[in-house]
Amino acid sequence: MVLRKYALRACVAATLASLGLSGAAHAQGYPARPVTMVVPFAAGGSSDILARAFGASLAASLGQPVIIENKPGAGGIIASDYVARAQPDGYTLLFGTIGTHAINPVLKKTLPFDVAKSFTAIGRLQDGPLVLVVNPALPVKNLRGLIDYARAHPDKLSYASAGIGAISHLGGELFKSEAKVEITHVPYKGGGAAMPDLLGGQVQLMLETIPNTLSSVRAGKLRALAISSDKRSASLPDVPTFKESGLKGLDVTTWTGLFGPAGMPADIASRLNAEIAKAAADPDYVARIEQTGSEVAKPMSREQFAAFVNSEVARWRSVAQAAGVQPE
Repeated sequence: MVLRKYALRACVAATLASLGLSGAAHAQGYPARPVTMVVPFAAGGSSDILARAFGASLAASLGQPVIIENKPGAGGIIASDYVARAQPDGYTLLFGTIGTHAINPVLKKTLPFDVAKSFTAIGRLQDGPLVLVVNPALPVKNLRGLIDYARAHPDKLSYASAGIGAISHLGGELFKSEAKVEITHVPYKGGGAAMPDLLGGQVQLMLETIPNTLSSVRAGKLRALAISSDKRSASLPDVPTFKESGLKGLDVTTWTGLFGPAGMPADIASRLNAEIAKAAADPDYVARIEQTGSEVAKPMSREQFAAFVNSEVARWRSVAQAAGVQPE
């Protein structure tokens, strides 16, 4: 009886030891083959360009190819669901965005996954401040002038967005609230669809991503008034932030991040988190990201990133409710 008890204890101890060795072996042997990073949007778009820049950096560091697989559709839900159902072995990753992990949970009554439970949050990759642009025909030169004009001409101005619930819509509503102005919202089917009317003066302003507006601003076809992040953009260094211009509550930044399926081995997720921090310290990678009008995010731990995503869902749910946007 005593011998059996000792034998059982020895068996349990050996099992636990093997599990510990197995966990350590994950990171040591990873990756042993190419890694796939799924992008929720079509090839050639801003998200795809950012994903490929990080994928190239990650591949060089890991010593294995990083295959970019575009799975567009349903605002990122198709790609997100695909990764949520994948094997949690570190070989299928998601290039997630503020849209897939903060806006969709707010705008959709039901999703085929739970953003808080179906993914392993690995790390924050890039930030993309929004820029408030106006048609040059509007007689304003700065943010203060726009606010004064809007208050003097209530309901005369309209702002474009990429659609109801898009960051350009929710950001626009936040601007209205902070500036205490009334401006009519005009939704379009995407930021690209809004540009012709903004350039033509049918709508007067838009809070949009820098990559989608940069060429028009540089060509003088749009006037940039303010940047929505807490610091100026390297792409538009002469444009002040909202905070500099007097609106301290309008810190709106789109972001991207790396996710895996729930249940990924902690050592692999930590290895990938470390690779993100390594890329952020690479001047060549930083330069490639800044050329797009985006910025490399300040590295976060896995726990910090998970908490950040949860806070973003709560924040944009509050903004959507205040704007009367109902989940579909």
